[in-house]
Amino acid sequence: MIQTFAFYLFAVLVIASAVMVISSRNPVHSVLWLILAFFNAAGLMVIVGAEFIAMLLVIVYVGAVAVLFLFVVMMLDIDFAELRAGFIKNFPLGIAIALVLLAEMVLGLGAYKAGVIQLGEPSGLAAPLPGESNIESLGALLYGQYLFLFETAGIILLVAMIGAIVLTHREIRSPRGHQDISKQVSRRPEEATEMMRPEVGKGVKL
Repeated sequence: MIQTFAFYLFAVLVIASAVMVISSRNPVHSVLWLILAFFNAAGLMVIVGAEFIAMLLVIVYVGAVAVLFLFVVMMLDIDFAELRAGFIKNFPLGIAIALVLLAEMVLGLGAYKAGVIQLGEPSGLAAPLPGESNIESLGALLYGQYLFLFETAGIILLVAMIGAIVLTHREIRSPRGHQDISKQVSRRPEEATEMMRPEVGKGVKL
């Protein structure tokens, strides 16, 4: 009984949050509604027994992606009038994309009711470990049978990160705004300050 109530509660909150994401006029509010949708989706994953996906939703999507979206939206100087004008301008294109997605969903439901496609017989290597949780079974498979592919994916992501840093790095050639650490460290105190020793009653020379 409690599982059914929790499922419908999380499902209704996910749908309501998703509707608020696309209907909110303030982009910051949209990101906050998106975070709420991710949390409720994680609750649904816990109910169905997919603890690993629930953890990914909270750590990766809420902790990284949604927070990044929030920082970008808050740091950018957004003209809301121009944003609404762009929405009206691109409204026909959005309707066309929505119709295409609706047709794909209808086609997918029809294919699902027609029966699944038999791509091959399961080998049994990816079967869950008896008596272990979902996360332990996934970890044993990921770091066992697919260890080489997992490490290769990590290396590719590392190379992509280094490439992005190299491509976006710009060396400052102008002396203005560029620090010379060795010159600053080797500077003597008499070069940094100048004692004027003004006479009594003369004041400060402007």
